[in-house]
Amino acid sequence: MPAKRSFDAEALEVAADLGTLSSRAHAPRPRLFARIPDSVYQLAGLVALLVLVAWSIDRLNIDLERLPGLLGRMGATLAARYFPPNLPHVLQPDYLHSVLETLEMSYLATVLGIVLAIPLAWLAAANVSPARHVGYAIARFIIMACRSVHEMIWTILLVAVLGFGMLPGVLALTLYCIGFSGKLMAEAVEAIGPGPVEAMRAAGANALQVFVFAVLPQVRVAWTGITIYSWDVMFRAATIVGFFGAGGMGWYLRESVQRVASQDVAAIILSIIVVVLAAELFSAWLRTRIARAVA
Repeated sequence: MPAKRSFDAEALEVAADLGTLSSRAHAPRPRLFARIPDSVYQLAGLVALLVLVAWSIDRLNIDLERLPGLLGRMGATLAARYFPPNLPHVLQPDYLHSVLETLEMSYLATVLGIVLAIPLAWLAAANVSPARHVGYAIARFIIMACRSVHEMIWTILLVAVLGFGMLPGVLALTLYCIGFSGKLMAEAVEAIGPGPVEAMRAAGANALQVFVFAVLPQVRVAWTGITIYSWDVMFRAATIVGFFGAGGMGWYLRESVQRVASQDVAAIILSIIVVVLAAELFSAWLRTRIARAVA
């Protein structure tokens, strides 16, 4: 005669049965289209994308038949009108002085833009903003407004108000820098670890102390890279804003275009490429060195 099971054994079996029923009740229901492989969805998305591209080309009346001979026509035009570049034109003292002005304009705009972007980034970071109801919205709006308007449009507006010269160029680049670097800095602050911030708040620190001792140590490397990259972007923009009356290398480019001096234009474009390439290499080297120093 088999031995009777104890009460504890029966209780364990009942509990196991209840656990099984509960897991089945809370198990996720199968999708309606679960049998359709993911490759079908990917293919449908690709087809939809191609259809949208074809529809856009048709709506914009883009003549694709002109593309095959584009490179040939471009090469013939460059050879006939822009070659050889008038290199002595970009070696004149006045033009070399304009290159220096472009560097100064981009540097000044970057310094002013970063100084103004730092408090805006602090206010616009949702996790550490000292004024989450009013200051956060205002800072976000300022950054968005500065970033939404292109630096060329800022230059045109400021030249119309202030006249020709370096001042509208510096102000236009400063506004552009506020929007560009402010957004990146705010995102870097929002990505920090919450531990040091919570510890400082628990110790009774105010908002400024939290920012200085808990936020800055975590974002100093990122902000350093953003600052150098912002100068790189501002320098590239500074070579163009002069075309709209803000001085620098762009002013000489505009003057040569108006005179239809194609060989001078080619030389100026080559000089802009060389200077921007040198600035890119220098900024990359500087980012690496400073990142190692502050890490």
